[in-house]
Amino acid sequence: MQNQYDPRTTNASGFGPAVSVGVPRAARDAGLRSYMLKVYNYMASGVLLTGIVALLFAPYARDVLINASGTGLSGLGWLITFAPLGFVLAMSFGINRMSTATLQLMFWAFATVMGLSMSTIFIVYTGVSIAQTFFAVTAAFLGLSLWGYTTKKDLSGFGTFLIMGVVGLLVAMVINIFLQSSAMALAISAIGVLLFAGLTAYDTQKIKSMYAYVAGTDMMGKSIIMGALTLYLDFINMFQFLLSFMGNRE
Repeated sequence: MQNQYDPRTTNASGFGPAVSVGVPRAARDAGLRSYMLKVYNYMASGVLLTGIVALLFAPYARDVLINASGTGLSGLGWLITFAPLGFVLAMSFGINRMSTATLQLMFWAFATVMGLSMSTIFIVYTGVSIAQTFFAVTAAFLGLSLWGYTTKKDLSGFGTFLIMGVVGLLVAMVINIFLQSSAMALAISAIGVLLFAGLTAYDTQKIKSMYAYVAGTDMMGKSIIMGALTLYLDFINMFQFLLSFMGNRE
């Protein structure tokens, strides 16, 4: 899932690099570090909330989310599964109409619903493999995001390729619902890990570039939340694909 909030489109809203004109470089650098730290804090807090909710709800997940025959999701299970997508779309397309406080509330609600949705992984995979995958993804995410933040290479050219790859991946996942091919599922998981690894670096650089457009404006708080949402999605998707690829099943 990728939201449609792209910092390169904000000039239409009246922002531009001119907001930083006349600001000393040291002050801009300090402001950027503070901005990115807030993005990472929101993102990490969202992941933590999702993990806590998933862990607490796991004992009830089978009864609530799985149908009586045990062969698929219940009606409530489908609702909870697709609810996070609804939050992402609402936040992405409603950013200009929503207040910062509303976006914050929706971000926490999104992270909570994601926790409910992801509680089923405790039914499918062993606790050890979930923990191992989480720490592996955390280390990879930190390294990739740091590289995206510090590299002088312009990664914008990779953005279209990566997002097209995600669209293709979603199509393949839908097709495999009918094919039920284990080999195809394995390939989807491997490609998914690589795509979201690339998106982690790309999105970090994109969020960093956003600071020049929103510094000192009312959009600052909103951009922090949407940046956190973007990195959250990169992390969670990379985690889920890697768990599908390497996780030990119960």
